[in-house]
Amino acid sequence: MRAMAFCAFGGPEVLAPVALPVPEPGPGHVRVAVNHASANPADAKTCRGLLARYITCNFPFVPGFDLAGTVDAVGPGVTQWAVGDAVFGTSRVGQGANGSFAQYTLADVAMLAPLPAGISSAQAACLPTAGTTALGGLTDVGRLCAGQTVLINGGAGGVGSIAIQIANHLGARVLATCSVHNIRHVMDLGADLAIDYRTGDVVAAVRAQCSDGVDLVLDAVGQGTLSPQADRLVRRGGAFVAIETLICEPDPADVARAGAAGVRVVSNMVAIDRLPDQLRRLGDLAAQGVVCAPVHAIIPLRDLGKALRMIETGHTRGKIAISVAG
Repeated sequence: MRAMAFCAFGGPEVLAPVALPVPEPGPGHVRVAVNHASANPADAKTCRGLLARYITCNFPFVPGFDLAGTVDAVGPGVTQWAVGDAVFGTSRVGQGANGSFAQYTLADVAMLAPLPAGISSAQAACLPTAGTTALGGLTDVGRLCAGQTVLINGGAGGVGSIAIQIANHLGARVLATCSVHNIRHVMDLGADLAIDYRTGDVVAAVRAQCSDGVDLVLDAVGQGTLSPQADRLVRRGGAFVAIETLICEPDPADVARAGAAGVRVVSNMVAIDRLPDQLRRLGDLAAQGVVCAPVHAIIPLRDLGKALRMIETGHTRGKIAISVAG
């Protein structure tokens, strides 16, 4: 089968086309013929070896978390899925298996959901990682409720774009940071206020809207951009949710200062055992037309390196889908 793989850690340039055997599904696994995948920051970090504490890569290694396609074969004892089922979800790349940037990949039965009616394969492939991160961070970890106010840091990116829609659906008031070029985009997604992080004082803008701080911050940027201000951004009793695979993690001193102010600084990974449920909930929301993944571009598999370079700039609007079957 055709795939894009790397044989040593490095930037997107280490990726190269390879021919690999078609994988055989074991107990509890499903083989999916991949129509589309999508590019995530975690894919670029996998290539660079930055997620080595989570993923063991055996070279040549095929990255790729997200997928949409058709069930091609099922492993022994699998009854939840049948050959021909249209699905979306995540590969077993997190368990060290080859990922979705290939014609065929393996997935755990629990990490697939029916392809939502009314959306394309490319759109569905852009939902799993970004969507479950957004949904889990807001609901399972952040406990966001109707009437509360949330600040989404990085509102125009993959996670942020979906998080705005989910928070809006939950009945929350949504503030989001973005560049001036993305203000209209963020507002169209459902944000009540867009804050230009390049020219504005984010803390001052938040305090002008909520004098004692927001109920929740979902930090989809990381890099220490807002975590030092967690105690000033979030009200006492609220939470600052950090995405653990973003580099770098919150400084312990910032976490301690926030804790002294009554603010929880917590990783989205707290809810990792709820991923299957989050994926199914996400599929339902997509089928209802509540959530869509804004697709910035659809790029052929052979140009995967180009997609990851775009992702690494940190300024991509929405998501990049990867056409695998075409």
